[in-house]
Amino acid sequence: MEYNSEKDTLIIPEYGRNVQQLIQHAKTIENDDERQAFVEHIVELMMQMHPQNRNLDDYRDKMWRHVFRIAEFDLNVMPPNGHQPSAEEAYKKPDKIPYPQNKARYRHYGDNVQKLIDKAVAMEEGPKQKGFAGVIGSYMKLAYRTWNQEHYVSDDIIKNDLETLSDGKLVMDDDASIENLTNIRSTNNNNNNNRRRGRRDNHRNHNKGRSRGRKRK
Repeated sequence: MEYNSEKDTLIIPEYGRNVQQLIQHAKTIENDDERQAFVEHIVELMMQMHPQNRNLDDYRDKMWRHVFRIAEFDLNVMPPNGHQPSAEEAYKKPDKIPYPQNKARYRHYGDNVQKLIDKAVAMEEGPKQKGFAGVIGSYMKLAYRTWNQEHYVSDDIIKNDLETLSDGKLVMDDDASIENLTNIRSTNNNNNNNRRRGRRDNHRNHNKGRSRGRKRK
């Protein structure tokens, strides 16, 4: 009896030992045409083992890449796309993504707020810019409340932060209100609560009507 621990390590375990042995046998076939046909049959077998993935566009190419990997890239056959995978391609590491270097002055607002502020600063001064600044201020207050629910935030704090983040270029009027988005959110929550309450009341009244009808009978 031969234990699995005494056998060759499975390079891609999901295909099993039989597929790996077939690929190893293909390496011993001397005739090029016979070897090519034999490996093509192996690819078809591998695709039958995972039929749920057959609709993927590059699934067949993936199977061929796996064949070469199992063969340790020592297999003289040609995939349908005309490109033989290599070990360098298979084990190539992706380029590192640089870590963002921008340092947000108020991280609780997020990077998108700073982008919106920069866009507003680039706009021509006038009612459109003021309206955009008001929307940004409303979003800033909404974000502040989301992450600081236990603390009260006044309009003056948001206005000062907006002015600071814009380097003094976006200044809201002292009497300007920035409750637009927060009011919309609370209004939507109230409307949703009212709808749920109305459905519960209708269901309760419907059940009461049915029970009265049974009593009359």
